Formats: sequence, structure tokens, C-alpha cells
Amino acid sequence: MKWQIAAGMLGGLGLFLFGIQMMASGMQKIAGDRLRRILEVLTGKPIIGIFTGIVVTVLVQSSSTTTVMLVGFVNAGLMTLPQAVSAIMGANIGTTVTAQMVSFKLEFLALPTIGMGALLNFFGKRRFHRYLGQTMLGFGLLFLGMITMSGAMYPLRESPYFINMLVRFGEQPLLGVLFATLFTALIQSSSGATGIIIALTLQDLLTIQAAIPLILGTNIGTCITALLASMGTSLPARKAALAHVLFNVLGVVVALAFMNIFTELVVDLGGNVARQTANAHTAFNVLNTILVFPFFKYFIKLLNYIVPGEEISIEMGSKYLDRRILKTPAIAIEATRQEVLRMAAIARKMIGEAVDVFVKGDRKKIAQIYQKEDLLDGLETEINLYLQELSQHSLTRHQATVVAGLVSAANDLERIGDHAKNIMDIAETVLEDRLQLSTTARQEVINMHKSIDEMLAKATTALAQDNIRLAREVINQDDVIDEMERLYRKRHINRLNRKECVAATGVIYLDVLSNLERIADHVTNLAEVVTEEF
Repeated sequence: MKWQIAAGMLGGLGLFLFGIQMMASGMQKIAGDRLRRILEVLTGKPIIGIFTGIVVTVLVQSSSTTTVMLVGFVNAGLMTLPQAVSAIMGANIGTTVTAQMVSFKLEFLALPTIGMGALLNFFGKRRFHRYLGQTMLGFGLLFLGMITMSGAMYPLRESPYFINMLVRFGEQPLLGVLFATLFTALIQSSSGATGIIIALTLQDLLTIQAAIPLILGTNIGTCITALLASMGTSLPARKAALAHVLFNVLGVVVALAFMNIFTELVVDLGGNVARQTANAHTAFNVLNTILVFPFFKYFIKLLNYIVPGEEISIEMGSKYLDRRILKTPAIAIEATRQEVLRMAAIARKMIGEAVDVFVKGDRKKIAQIYQKEDLLDGLETEINLYLQELSQHSLTRHQATVVAGLVSAANDLERIGDHAKNIMDIAETVLEDRLQLSTTARQEVINMHKSIDEMLAKATTALAQDNIRLAREVINQDDVIDEMERLYRKRHINRLNRKECVAATGVIYLDVLSNLERIADHVTNLAEVVTEEF
């Protein structure tokens, strides 16, 4: 009997979780990349962020998925900590929709929905129909899982030990909170844990007094996913993950302090125990948000107090491009030049960080390199579009030449960023495979980087000041870098022949030299932009 109950519970939970995953996947595909854009754009104010978090979580059917996305956005510099926190509050409310759905006795829809969803998924000719079929199939499997779990739990009605354990949860709410927290953290799905709790209520195994502490515990246990996602990320991203934990823990503490009042409120909302449990889940998250929202600024200050320190965040997007000045080409060109110079400063720092990862094994700079590469990619696109629009206005011959040069410069700087990321990728391989580089090889990389850094500094100054003399120095220095690369390559091959280096390490070292040499070529192109203007 015990094995049958366990098998039914495990199988039902598997169907339930798979159904949620499939439904979420289908809905995300229908929405496409708009979900990310919604999160990025519609979180400017806390109240808007809350509603945005609700909408996105309803679409993806998982607060964990939304929170992980938010942590990723903060880590990438696309979103500030306050924006992420407001959306996390909304995500907590949005995830209660799943509990509300399963609390209704809609089991009769399970098999028909699975059948219709399967037909659309396998035979639909349009992508929209296939994604809709996948959503319906997931919806049906979700309810089939609920039916299976509920049926498997029926014999537990006659188990004195199990009933006594559930009664203790009602008498000792803290015990119920801890149990549900651990279980939710284990399966990493608050919706799955809530589904089991509602399945217990459907068999009259749980009273509302015992169900509420379990529901409160699921809200804490679901935070484990965001915490895991924040490991190894930037400081603001770790703060965002902590915000999820702190927000839910504070809410549970308040709910436990006013447990009798909260329980009476839920009972007064009416319905059977299953409906009351779902309502408790929704009411807790709504009331928790209402409670914290007036003190939003202080909540952020508390986060910063618990996790002190400010990590320098990169300002994404352009700073100087303004479409209002396009009608004045001379000013617009100068603004674009400032944006290109900003790209040059970012690229220069990015190269240094990539070399540090390779030479010193400094993993902390990896996240910053990814941010800078995304920023350079975005800036190149913005500059190109801006200058295309500028080209529609009347330009002098000299201005047209300068515009073409700035387009070229932006492209070269973006390519420099790509090569810097390549060096970082190579460095990660060295770290992960625990490869050993000779002291000589490391020093040669440092020497070559130093020369290239000087070139880029001169090229940037030349571009800023229209300094032809400096530009020509950079162009002449390119031959020095080429000769340095050939010399270091030859020395390294000799070391390989003398078996002073491992062959695998040798290939990696040569790849780094190649990327540095190509960076020097792009720096030379920057200098040529200046010489071609005159």
C-alpha cells in the first residue's frame, strides 16, 4: 500500500510539474521575445514593475523563472536593483494563478484538453497553433497530475500517523512552514508544492489551519532557485536574489504573528478548503506587497545594509546620441564622436580585464567582460542607425567623410570587443581544464598587451583631437606588433619542440597571440580614420 501511495504521488507530481513546464514553454513561445522586452522596459517605476512582474509570471507560469530572468538582467546591467525588486513582488502575486486554477474542480477538462492539445501540437501547420497545442497539452497534464496525486492520497485518510502529523502543522504553524520550505526547495517549484497541498485538501486530509502554514513555507522555499541563479554573479544580482528571500521571509513572519486574523480573513472569503488554500496563497502575496510597498525605499536600504558595498554598474545604451540635434549635423557628428570615444574607453578596459583573466585567473572580471561586450554590440548598432538617419540630412563633403569614418570606427571597436571576449573564453578553458602556462608565455602576453594598450590610448587621443601625428605613430606601431607576434610564435614553437610546454597549452597560447594581433589591426584602422579625414 505504501509503495502504491508513493508511486502515485511521485507520478502525479511528475505529471503536474511537466504540465506546468510544457504550458509555460508554450506560452513563452507564443509571447516570443516580448517577455524580455516587457521586463526591460516596463519596470521604470515600482508600481509599474509590480504589475509587469504579475503579467510576465502569469505568462511563464513560474515565479522562479521570472526571478531568475530578473537576476540575469541585473547581472547584465540591463536593470537596476529597485526595478528588479518591484518586479519580484509582482512575480510572487502572479505565481498564485496556478494555485487558483487547480483549486477549481476542473478535472473533467483534463483528458479532453490533452487530446485537443496533442492534435494541435502534432498536426498544426502554423507555429502559433503548435504553441497553442503545447500550452493546452501542458494544461491538461497539470490537471491529470492533480487527479493522480489526489487519488494516490485517498488511502491516507485512514492513516492515524499521517493525520496526526497534519494536525500538528495546524497546532504548530512554524513546523508546517519549515516542512514546506524544505520540500519546496527540494523540488524547486512552489507551484508543485502548492499543488500537493491542494490535493491533500481535496481528500479532506488538511484543514485550512494546517494548510496555511504549508502555503507560507512554499513562499520561502521557492527562493532557492533565485539564490542558485545568483551564484557567481555581480553584487547587484546577488542583492536581487536576496530581496526575494527577505521579502518572503518578512511576510511569513508577519503572517505567523497574526495567524488567527489571517486565517479568519481567508475563511471569510468562502469556498471549500481547496479554494480557501488557493485564496490564502493569493492573499498572502497581495497583502505582503501592500505591506512592503509604502516602505519600498527603506526595503532597498535594508538590502544594501545587509549586503554592503556598491559594485560599479555599466550604464547601458548610448549617452550622447540625441535625435533632436540631427538637424544640426555638426553637433550630431560631435555627439557621435563622443559616443565612439566612450566605446574606445570601454574596449580598452575590456582588453585589460580579459588579459587579467588569462594571466592571473581573475574570474571576478568575467561578468564585467560580458556586460561590456553586450554594451559595445548595442552601441555599434545605435551609432549606425543614428548616422544613417543623419545621412538623410544635407552634409558637406568633409562631414560625409567624417560620418563614414565614425561608422568604421564603431565597427572596429565592436570587433575589438569580440576579440577580447575570445581571450576571456580561452582563459576560461585554461581555468576549467587546469592547464599550466609557462612564466615566459604569461610575460609575453603581458608585454604584447602593454604595447597594444599604448596603441589604443594614442588612437583614442588622435580620434578625439584629430591628431594626425599620433595617428601615424599608431599606424607605424602596427608593424612592431606584427613582428612581436611572429617572434613570440617562433619562440613558443621552440619551447614546444624542447617539450617545455604541453601541446594543448601551446595551441591556446597561440590563439591568444592571434587575437591580440587582430586587436592591433583594428586599432590601426581607428588611426587610419583620422588620417583619411584630412
